[in-house]
Amino acid sequence: MRAGHQLRKRKERPVEVRGILKILHKWGVHTLGDLARLEKEKLAARLGPEAVRLWERANGRSTRLLKLIQPPESFLESFEFEHEVETIEPLLFILRRLLQQLSIRLTGIYLVATELTLQIIFTNKQHYERCFKIPQPTNQVDLLFRMLHTHLESFQSDHPVVAVSLQAQPARAAQQQFGLFEMALRDPNQLYETLTRLIGLLGAERVGVPLMEETHRPDAFQIEVFSGQLPDGDDKKTAPDQNHSLPSGSAPAVALRRFRPPRPASVLRDENRPVHLRSAEISGAVAEKSGPYFASGQWWDEREWKREEWDLDLEDGAVVRCHENGQGWEIDGIYD
Repeated sequence: MRAGHQLRKRKERPVEVRGILKILHKWGVHTLGDLARLEKEKLAARLGPEAVRLWERANGRSTRLLKLIQPPESFLESFEFEHEVETIEPLLFILRRLLQQLSIRLTGIYLVATELTLQIIFTNKQHYERCFKIPQPTNQVDLLFRMLHTHLESFQSDHPVVAVSLQAQPARAAQQQFGLFEMALRDPNQLYETLTRLIGLLGAERVGVPLMEETHRPDAFQIEVFSGQLPDGDDKKTAPDQNHSLPSGSAPAVALRRFRPPRPASVLRDENRPVHLRSAEISGAVAEKSGPYFASGQWWDEREWKREEWDLDLEDGAVVRCHENGQGWEIDGIYD
């Protein structure tokens, strides 16, 4: 602050300082130069030690210790190519070198990488970004490189590459102790690499864990990303009794072996009831029939569905379940 600047009151100053400033203004002291020209002893006798601290600041005699604050370290490594890159080999070579640098930096402060963010910049100024979740945080360059290599094997671009960068999300190495009867994945990173290869071959929408939807529609499910975490189990649960038998007099249970997808079929009706079934795998006259069973749902949105189901006992002994959905007949499965 310069001597020509006026003394200003701040909201964060204590009441004692504000009172001193009011007194100084009444004395005609409005600038730092006016305050610096006052005698220190007389100022201390009239206004106390707080006024002396203000006088020392105005004369540049006060010292204030600085607090050392270390800024958060960013684990980012990047590289710009001198010439445009159109093949994967030079890109992989640079990525491995960037991984080695990140591993050295993380290992030096006893951290591991939990995420890797890959960014590729093209000649048209656009960029491609992908975040890799590491199932078991590690600094092993070979494991991390295999993960990037597997992903880039199916990567395609219409423009050459001019720059690449890798950013690691650091964390402390987790220490986990399993129970006596708990199981864990032997190599989570190998599992993740296998899943990445399957996603590259089949697509992300076809790899994961199937979860049943809250609907009565048969075979309605969604695919959830596979995390590799085992569900929490109850150690007190006992294994089912292998010697358990059906109560006397009860009929044995039958199972429906579903066809996925359902097999298309044609059905001949008599008085609106099926009398003959024909398909590529199963054909025959209907000896016994049970139905129809009407089912519908999701009438409130565009996924509305309805169907008419029948259980048919054919003359050759096959028992099948089929349905009509307004567009034709399909065989859902056969009973064992």
